[in-house]
Amino acid sequence: MNIIKRRYLFFLISLLIIIPGILALIFWGLPLAIDFTGGSMLEVQFPAGKALSTTEVIEVYNQLGISDPWVQSSDNDILVIRSIQIEETTKTAIVTAMADKSGTVPTILRFDTVGPSIGKEVAARAAGAVAAAALAILIYITFAFRGVPHAFRFGAAAIIAMVHDILVIVGIEAILCYYLGWEVDSLFLTALLTVIGFSVHDTIVVFDRIRENSNIYRKLPFETVVNHSIVQTMDRSINTSLTVMLTLLALTLFGGTTIRHFVLILLIGVFSGTYSSIFNASPILVVWENQEWKTWFKRKHPASI
Repeated sequence: MNIIKRRYLFFLISLLIIIPGILALIFWGLPLAIDFTGGSMLEVQFPAGKALSTTEVIEVYNQLGISDPWVQSSDNDILVIRSIQIEETTKTAIVTAMADKSGTVPTILRFDTVGPSIGKEVAARAAGAVAAAALAILIYITFAFRGVPHAFRFGAAAIIAMVHDILVIVGIEAILCYYLGWEVDSLFLTALLTVIGFSVHDTIVVFDRIRENSNIYRKLPFETVVNHSIVQTMDRSINTSLTVMLTLLALTLFGGTTIRHFVLILLIGVFSGTYSSIFNASPILVVWENQEWKTWFKRKHPASI
């Protein structure tokens, strides 16, 4: 199996997945939850068949002077309502008004409120967490592979593969948020950081085999050594990832609405991380070793007869 030979095909597949997500991000953006913007979230459950409609909930909020609430409903009569920041007394008034309109008292499952300043601080720290993770990974891999020529390339290739996974996740998240009405919250950040760790861990396993084989097969071309290393570790990577993905798939299908968003992002991220570890990270090393960018835009001369 010659994976390295088809490296540009795998790069193209990655671009075909990333570009629609980037376009969705540019045109639609990412709707941020109250974790990052500030506001209040009220989650209530009504008895079977007694849940208010979205229009009725908006009417309740408007009557209390709260404009533009965002309402999400589920099949089991659960309503998730996000709005500007409200106080405890206002929350009680909302629940009372909904009870009067529906004829039954809903159960409060969750009530969170975050101030605007705290939301901005969380957003800044989220970006800092991703940047710190990338820097730490680069330093660690460069140090761990210090006995190999061009050790920095291994760290940089792992970061590029990690950026690939981030772009895939964020792009698909933008599409899902637009069509499903989801919002980016702190759980999304948790899923993103988890995927980063999983992806880099899988990449290091492949890189470590490349380091071992580079000492064993010193006379072979670097491209051959890298391809041999990928093939040797592929079964391990796929089997490990498949076990995780099957578990996440079961949770996505049967785990309930409250964790579905989080689990689905994890599922997409693990799949992307496995793909990038096998088909992107190591081929990037070969491209760098051969300095292939020098011939990308040069016209090929026809062979002389």
